[in-house]
Amino acid sequence: MELGDILAKVAGYGTKYVTVTGGEPLAQKGCLVLLKELCDAGYSVSLETGGAIDISPVDKRVSVILDVKTPDSGEVANNVWSNLEHLKQADEVKFVLCSRADYDWAKEVLAKHHIADKCPVLFSPVYSQINPTDLAGWVLQDKLPVRMQVQLHKILWGEKPGV
Repeated sequence: MELGDILAKVAGYGTKYVTVTGGEPLAQKGCLVLLKELCDAGYSVSLETGGAIDISPVDKRVSVILDVKTPDSGEVANNVWSNLEHLKQADEVKFVLCSRADYDWAKEVLAKHHIADKCPVLFSPVYSQINPTDLAGWVLQDKLPVRMQVQLHKILWGEKPGV
């Protein structure tokens, strides 16, 4: 789809807020241009990224939601740690937690990099792997400066692919 077609499709929705997500948007050739054009068109734009690609070229008007991959995800080696240096107050960092060990690891990363001083932080339990009530208890016990987020799409539609 051409850039003009995408912008026309977005305009047809009549919204002022646009999230660019799905797979890894920054791996798509035209993503940076799309983000800039959406901002230029007056949209409030956010980008959900897996954190494996440098975010420094992203238009500063875009709110970045940056995943930090945890050890139990099997993707921790893909984290581009320099991304943490580019965070703005309007951004968010998200840790999707698979286990108590991931929680403890995320707690250490949070403190080491002072992430909560830069932007809001989200802890999200992997559906069916961590009980959200348990995670809430850990967060409260440790008095962490984070918000919780559940995988709403999994709660609504379960493990069905393509939903």
